[in-house]
Amino acid sequence: MKHPFYAHFLVLIATLLVAGSFIASQQLVHTINPISLTLLRFICASLVLGPFVLSRKKWRLGLLSMFPKTMIISLFFSGFFIALFESLKYTSTLNTGTLYTLVPLVTACLCLIIFKQPIDKKRLLAYGLGAIGTCWVIFKADINALLMFELNKGDLIFLAGSFSMCLYSVSMKYLYRGEEMIPLVFCTILGGVVWVSLALLISGEPLEWQNLNVSLMGSMAYLVIGATVVTMYLYQKATVELGPNKVMAYSFLNPACLAILLFIFEDIKLEAIILPGIVISLFATLVLQINAQPKQ
Repeated sequence: MKHPFYAHFLVLIATLLVAGSFIASQQLVHTINPISLTLLRFICASLVLGPFVLSRKKWRLGLLSMFPKTMIISLFFSGFFIALFESLKYTSTLNTGTLYTLVPLVTACLCLIIFKQPIDKKRLLAYGLGAIGTCWVIFKADINALLMFELNKGDLIFLAGSFSMCLYSVSMKYLYRGEEMIPLVFCTILGGVVWVSLALLISGEPLEWQNLNVSLMGSMAYLVIGATVVTMYLYQKATVELGPNKVMAYSFLNPACLAILLFIFEDIKLEAIILPGIVISLFATLVLQINAQPKQ
């Protein structure tokens, strides 16, 4: 890693890509069942990255030794996206965006247990501010809409997926032993293919890949390249340098990034009422970056 600021830049790019995946996922979830969609995504991602990795002898020879640990990492990564796709069949991006604000705090709690990294008062306050900021953006400062928020079946599924994302970040930090990142990402994607294939066999769900039409290819390509290959590389590289706490703190910016992307690509108006929420979320994220211990 060139410099810590470079790692923060990588996480910002990954955060934007993840926000975009919510839009792309919403367009696909009613076409293909979630498990099959995740499998297709990982297979395509492995085909994109595979030739690049397998063409280099050094990387090719190291794949077997990486595979056991990447099976663990990929279990949690796969779990998040299966849960995301499944939840969007029953709930809205508004609800998932709200629940995703829990990811930084849950990650911090896991780091407390696994890495013995304490959560001081300043960071605890920052987690609270981050949640307030993101909810402000999501509910557009409408307290009545927030009070009407109720958990449904899709929300519970997404909560389980969010916990899986926390475990993905922590396991990446815990299991990393200096391996080169590109072959590590490739092995993680292959592990995802294995786990999701097993899930598909157990569930008995049909593939339904024939339901994809030309109009959906752009969304699928985005999920494969932008939200899988590139995002996984950026997250794993940044997590090794910054640690799970700092990386997952950027989750507070997800609703703001989603609002900006919807404005740019879907022509949905960026309302002035959400701007204070974006500022609060940004402030909380900055506090967590500055106040966190190195590489936690």
